[in-house]
Amino acid sequence: MDLGLQGRVAIVTGASAGIGLAIAEELIQNDASVVLVARGAARLKAAASALTDDPRRVLPIVLDVAAPDAAQSIVDQTLSAFGKIDILVNNAGRAQTGGLMESTEENWAEMTSVKLTAMRRLCKAVIPHMRQRHWGRIVNMSSIGGIYPNPKLLISHVLSAAINNFTKSVALEVAADGILVNAVGSGAVATDNWANNMIPAVRCDKPEWAALSDEDVLAKTSAELTPVGRAANPREIAAIAAFLASDRNGFITGDTIEASGGADRFM
Repeated sequence: MDLGLQGRVAIVTGASAGIGLAIAEELIQNDASVVLVARGAARLKAAASALTDDPRRVLPIVLDVAAPDAAQSIVDQTLSAFGKIDILVNNAGRAQTGGLMESTEENWAEMTSVKLTAMRRLCKAVIPHMRQRHWGRIVNMSSIGGIYPNPKLLISHVLSAAINNFTKSVALEVAADGILVNAVGSGAVATDNWANNMIPAVRCDKPEWAALSDEDVLAKTSAELTPVGRAANPREIAAIAAFLASDRNGFITGDTIEASGGADRFM
């Protein structure tokens, strides 16, 4: 399927690994140019080099998206390099385990600033440029926990629900401007983020799995909770995001697409 992405310019946050990197790769392979945003300089540089041999099609920006001036800096650097902004993929953030009583004020502040505040600022910064050209696509990465919350992941799932609501609200505000805004609510995906944040929580709940490798814990958890019997590959999530960000999507907006392998719970 030709997604019609040739010549498009996309910003992808959290783009140095996992789902963000997979989305950037999908966009590059469909002839878009991509601005990669992440905090880790070494990993971001390696990701940019791996994506394409043409440095004119990729711009790595080492930046913490939670910084107050980050959104405007990203927009300014993108316009300086490519002259326009067609697509924004808000992917920055990680999972945060714990319920209400375990969560700290610092946990809430950090997670909110990265997952929701940065998203709001970036959308507000790019929309005027999309409006000028009467075309734009925004994809916000969320979780099925925003629909089916798990109290053991309270902060993450409260923020996922907020992302879903934010997505619908902004979509309605800009629909007449040729800008489509959607979210992807993913379930279990085999990434480093899942390994670092979810698997330790699973091990706490299931001490009988102590001797299993991380790969085996992920496989057994996915088989128990996901009707298709496995976790997603990041490229499968990336394919959904790329379609939503493309010319081939002309009528889907304000939706949260569930990409959970049929699961109606998270963990």
